[in-house]
This record gives sequence, C-alpha cells and structure tokens, in this order.
Amino acid sequence: MGSRVALPDPRVIPVPEQPPEDLSFEDGLLDRFGRRATDMRLSLIDKCNLRCTYCMPADGLPWLAKDQLLSAEEVRRLVRIGVDLLGIGELRLTGGEPLVRKDLEDVIAGIRADHPELPVALTTNAIGLDKRAQALKDAGLTRVNISLDSVHRETFAQLTRRDQLPAVLRGVNAAAEVGLTPLKINAVLVKGVNDAQAPDLLAWSLKNGFELRFIEQMPLEAEKTWQREATVTAAETRELLSRSYRLSPTDEDRGGAPAERFDVREIDDDASAPVLGRVGIIASVTEPFCAACTRTRITAEGRVMSCLFSREETDLMDLLRQGATDEQIAQRWAEAMWAKPAAHGTDRPGFDLPGFTRPDRSMSAIGG
Repeated sequence: MGSRVALPDPRVIPVPEQPPEDLSFEDGLLDRFGRRATDMRLSLIDKCNLRCTYCMPADGLPWLAKDQLLSAEEVRRLVRIGVDLLGIGELRLTGGEPLVRKDLEDVIAGIRADHPELPVALTTNAIGLDKRAQALKDAGLTRVNISLDSVHRETFAQLTRRDQLPAVLRGVNAAAEVGLTPLKINAVLVKGVNDAQAPDLLAWSLKNGFELRFIEQMPLEAEKTWQREATVTAAETRELLSRSYRLSPTDEDRGGAPAERFDVREIDDDASAPVLGRVGIIASVTEPFCAACTRTRITAEGRVMSCLFSREETDLMDLLRQGATDEQIAQRWAEAMWAKPAAHGTDRPGFDLPGFTRPDRSMSAIGG
C-alpha cells in the first residue's frame, strides 16, 4: 500500500492557559500551540431521529427546549462574526440531526445572503432530505456529508435502532441529483456488526461516485460504554478494504483535513491503473491529527468548544442576548480558542493516557 506519513503531535510547551493581555480577535482564532481555527462546525440542534448504538441510548436523551437553541438570526450573526472578524473560511452545519429544524432553509439562506462565496456543508443522516434537497440547494447549501454505516437493511436497523435505510437512500439520491456535491458518506465500523461489510459500502460508494470516509469510534457516546480494544482501528479498516481493493495514499497536501485519503484501484491493478475513486479514514483514536487541527465548534446553545473533547465551554449566547457588540463576542470567542488543549482535551493525544477525561457531553449534544 506504500509508505504513510503520520502527523506529528502538537507542540507541548510551557505556555499560560490564560490569554495574554494583548490577545486580540484581530489575530483570528489562534491557540497557544500556534494553530489557527478557520473551519467552523456549528450545531443547530441536539435532537436526532435515529438512536445509533455508538451514540445515544435507545430512549434518546433530554433535548434542549426551542428557546435554548440558537435562533436563525443568532446563527447568522455568529457566522458573520466568524467570517468577517475571525477568519473563518468554511462552515459545516451539524447536529444532532439538522434536518429536524424546520427553519433550516431560512438559516442557510441568511448565511448565504451575507457570504455569497462561503462553502457551507451539512452533516445529516438524510432522513427527509429527499423532500428538501432542492430547497436547501436553492437556499445556498454547497454540499452534504451523510452518515451511513451500512447499505444492508437489517444491519442498518441494528445499528440505528430504526428501520430507515430506504428513507436514507432516497435522501442520498436526491442530494446527488440536485448537485449537493462532492457528496461524502461517513461510516463508523462496529466490531461484529458491520465491519465485515466495509468493502460492500466502499463498492456502493464507488459505484455512485461518492467519497466514503470511515471514522474510528470515539469515546463520545452518551452511555459511556466505549472501550479502546473494541474500536475498529484505521489499520484494521485498511486491512479489511485491502482484501477487495488496492489502496494507495494520495499525493495531495492533507493540511488540516481530518481524513487521510487513499486512491482506490482494483486489487490486481498496479499504480498506473485507473483510479476508481477515493476513500478516507479518520483515525482520531489510533492516528490522531491534533497537531493540524483547524476547527472551532459552537454547540446548539451557543457555546464554544475549542476541542471535541473539551470539558470547558465558553458561552456566547449570553452575549448575543444581552446586547454585546460583534467585537465583544469575537473577543470572547478568541479567548476561548486560545485555551484549546494540545490534544483530546489534555496535553497529548491518547484516550488511554493519564489525564484523559471524557467530555460531559455526548456527540449529539456537541455537534459533529
């Protein structure tokens, strides 16, 4: 499969957690390790209409009330502050399941009116997307990432606790038809459930012109049952796929992208054969990429999480609703990002190392 280059660990240097007195939002979302956040992940809602076994309990979770969520205008304002004052260059709207919000088209239209060139992506499970894909495209949505762990109906129902695969596939097809592309498929492999189906999911993605990305399961599930030894690792995923395909790392500059991407060819082909497509692997657990992180996260109730595994949050909603200026909000946001940890909420990557503590929130409450 060729040689691979691992990303370095973040620089761990003795720096103060408190921002320096001269820290200014005009320098962008800079942290104390020299990383600058330019990729905004903004959650619109914590509620979801699936119950994935690696994410939440069968009965769901207590959901935020409507008035606890950022309104469409508040979302628009935060994006405007991020882009105009803090150097944000791309936006991903997440959840929960953002399609649960009935005003999603209005949210996107407002953002697009302010920022005609901003890439705006949506992470979704695609249930109901078939009825809204064109309207979302018309509102200004650029593309979608669709969560789909299996194209086998029984396996899908087992993983999500909902028999909704036909609805998801209708949503996938609608998104492709209206041009919400490049369309990416996000999949989590679970040992003994869908891991053996990884080549099938890749074959389906290649056939339809989608880019599949496998994501290592992280300790972000609400029931706190995650175990390191139960995680299907990136190495195991590559081995599973290599039984059916030849993978070779792409020669592109990865930058701050979380996925390591591979060109996919027929198993008997050499490196000069035509590429069938690409597959990505996001190895947050075993091959972390924290040193190159460019993300800043805002939860559905307007709190900054500088790291997916942060246990500290910074409230921006109180400023939004108390009449603060854009500059005051930008300054608080910048100060929150200055304290971004080196990796996994601590000083180095590793979920099994001393110092790691799970965040208080599950993934659905944080936003993907």
